[in-house]
Amino acid sequence: MRGVFLDLGTVSNNDLDTGRLERALPGLAIHERTAQHDVADRIRGFEILLLNKCRVTRDMMAANPQLRLIALTATGVDNVDVAAARELGVGVANLRDYCTPSVVQHVFAVLLSLTHHLPEYDALAKGGHWGASGQFSVFPFPIRELAGRVLGIVGYGALGRGVARVAEAFGMQVLLANRPGGEPAAGRHDLHQLLPALDVLSLHCPLTPATRGLIGSHELSLMKSDAVIINTARGGLIDAAALAIALRERRIGGAGIDVLEREPPVDGNPLLEPGIPNLIVTPHTAWAARESRQRCLDELAANVEGFLRGERRNRVV
Repeated sequence: MRGVFLDLGTVSNNDLDTGRLERALPGLAIHERTAQHDVADRIRGFEILLLNKCRVTRDMMAANPQLRLIALTATGVDNVDVAAARELGVGVANLRDYCTPSVVQHVFAVLLSLTHHLPEYDALAKGGHWGASGQFSVFPFPIRELAGRVLGIVGYGALGRGVARVAEAFGMQVLLANRPGGEPAAGRHDLHQLLPALDVLSLHCPLTPATRGLIGSHELSLMKSDAVIINTARGGLIDAAALAIALRERRIGGAGIDVLEREPPVDGNPLLEPGIPNLIVTPHTAWAARESRQRCLDELAANVEGFLRGERRNRVV
């Protein structure tokens, strides 16, 4: 079967091995990037479509009756019209648990940086304050231990579980929130009941109608003034304007944000404005350790190989 990869450059900086993927699909057409207005032309005539963030619509699928599989280099499939794929007999496969080590490391890198005020202390030392202090140690910014702190997790899949394991190794208490929009589960807590008890909130749930705007002004008002929020899931889970205000007014202790509602943020975002204290924003890199990205391509190849053998590996549809 003929295959095309629309946006390899969103996964690789020319630092990954595509051999397994090209062996699975000899003659694979690879594009580093594909503008959305070029997607319809570039998928014409192909049976297998590989992509990360390009959108695939009902009309595109209907115009390509030969299309058999859409395989994504991501867990989320919100950029594909899944209902249309189901109706038209097009398979959709995603990736699962391919970047957990990278995301977990990122969560704690951000948390430790915020807890120990590493950017502030780095600037203080390099700016001459340490040298002029007359002391062997200066610590004007509060440093907190993680041991004994309470971490709340929303979304207890592979990523949430990975974060929980490391949190417990730090001596933290882990509490789980019920799935937003789902049925209450034993051992879990309603989010609004949980928030006042948390020192750290880490988000790992998908973006759905039930989770959009999950953390807004009201939820922030329920949290401790020194609590930290970390979002490595989807930008739409948090009201960015409300979080920016809460940080400026010191009503929340800090935030580590790896995802924004629109990426790239060509029209800006409240969290990118200057002068917001105790905020670390990264450009959707929590998943991007080289090992995780290589695993991503290898798992993509395994999904294609499974499809060609008639298996339903990682199939959403």
